[in-house]
Amino acid sequence: MAGLGLKRFLPRGLLARTILIIVTPMVLLLSSTTYVFYERHWDTVTRRLSLSVAGEVGMVIDNLQSLADAGNLQPFLDSIQDHLLISIAFQDGATLPAAPPPSTVQNRILDRTLTKALSERLAQPFQIDTANLGEAMAILVQMDDGVLTVTTLRERVTSTTTFIFIMWMGVVSLVLLAISILFLRNQVKPIRNLAIAAEAFGKGRDAEDFKAWGATEVRQAAHAFQDMRARIQRHMTQRTEMLAGVSHDLRTPLTRMRLQLEMLPQDKEVGDLLADVVEMEAMVEGYLAFARNQDTEVAVETDLPQLLEQVVLNARRSGADIDLVADENILIPLHPNAFTRCITNLVDNARRYATHVVISANRVGAMIEITVDDDGPGIPADKRDEVFHPFRRLEESRNPESGGSGLGLAIARDVIRSHGGEITLLDAPAGGLRALLRLPV
Repeated sequence: MAGLGLKRFLPRGLLARTILIIVTPMVLLLSSTTYVFYERHWDTVTRRLSLSVAGEVGMVIDNLQSLADAGNLQPFLDSIQDHLLISIAFQDGATLPAAPPPSTVQNRILDRTLTKALSERLAQPFQIDTANLGEAMAILVQMDDGVLTVTTLRERVTSTTTFIFIMWMGVVSLVLLAISILFLRNQVKPIRNLAIAAEAFGKGRDAEDFKAWGATEVRQAAHAFQDMRARIQRHMTQRTEMLAGVSHDLRTPLTRMRLQLEMLPQDKEVGDLLADVVEMEAMVEGYLAFARNQDTEVAVETDLPQLLEQVVLNARRSGADIDLVADENILIPLHPNAFTRCITNLVDNARRYATHVVISANRVGAMIEITVDDDGPGIPADKRDEVFHPFRRLEESRNPESGGSGLGLAIARDVIRSHGGEITLLDAPAGGLRALLRLPV
C-alpha cells in the first residue's frame, strides 16, 4: 500500500522519470559528501584552529598583569597585533552583557567549537561574537577590573576549502544535470514521435512524415510500427478491392434475376421473390459500405458544425423533424464522407422509430461529444450492444422498410472507432434513445 501511495507522487513522463533517476543519486551523493566535509572535516579543522586562537588568548591573559607591572605591556600588544593579527582592548570597570551576542545557524559549528576550546584554556567567564563584526570576531573575557576584548579575523578559525569544494561540486552537478537533460530530451523525442504517429494512425490520420531514428531499441520499435501500419493498410486495401469485386460479381446475377422476375406474370410468389432480390441488393450495397467505410479517404481538417448542418438539411428535405445545437469553430481532422455516412445512419435510425430528433455537438476537455437524441421507444439496456453487430436487427420481420438491413449502427461504430473514438447508446432526455459519440481532438 505504501508503494501505491508513493506512485501517486512520481512523475508520469519518461523524461521526468529519467531525470529523477539521475537527480536522486546525485542529491544523495551531494548530501553525504556535504555531511562528511561540513560536519567532520570542517569540524576537525575548526577545532584545531580554535584551540590555537584560544591558546593565544590564554597566553595574553596570563602575561597581561606581569607585563603591565613591568611597563612592557604596550610593546607586547603591538607585537601580537603585528604577528598574530589580534587586537586587544580593555574596558576598565565594565562587565559582560547579561545576554550573549546572537549567533547564526551558519556559525553554529564555529561557535560550538570555539566555546569549547576557550573553556579548556580560560578560567575566566567569556562571551564570543562571530556574527556581528563582518569578517572579524570578538572574544570578551571578564577580568577582575574590567572586560578584555580580543578581536581577530574569523578566517583564523575557519577553513574556506570546504565551501569551495561544496560550491564546485554544486556547480559541476548543475552543469552535468543540464547536459544530461539535453541528452535525455534527444533520446525521449523519438519515443514521443512514435507515440504521436501511433495515436494519429489510430485516429485514422496520416503520419507519413514519421521516420525511425534514435537509439537502436527505439528504431527497432519504430520499424515494427511502420511494418505493422503497412500490413494493416495493405490488408484494408485488399479487403476493399476484394469486396468491390464481389459486389460487382453479385450485382450482375441479381440484376438479371430482378429483370426476369419483373417480366414474369405478377403474383404473390413472384412478388415475394422480387422483394427478396431487392433486399439482397440492399444488403450487398450496405455490406460494401460497411467494409469499405473510409479506407480510400484521406482525413482533412473539417468544420464539424458545418458538416452536421449539411446532414440536418438533407434529413429535413426528406421530411424529418430535426434540430441541431452545436458549438462554433469546432475543427477536427475527419474522413468527411465516412463521418457524414455515420451521422446519417444514426439520424435515419432515429427517424425510423421517432418523430423528433436533436443533434448536439460541443467540446468537453480534450474530447468532442456529439449526441443524437430521439423521442422514440428506445432500446432496452440489455440489447444495446447487440444492435452494433452487422445484420442484427431487433425488428424480426426482415422488412427493409421497417427495420433496415441491420448495418446502420455497425457502420456508425466502425467509422467512429476508425477515428479513435467510441459510440455509446444511452437513455435520451425525451425518453427515447441517445447515441453518444466521443472523438479525441
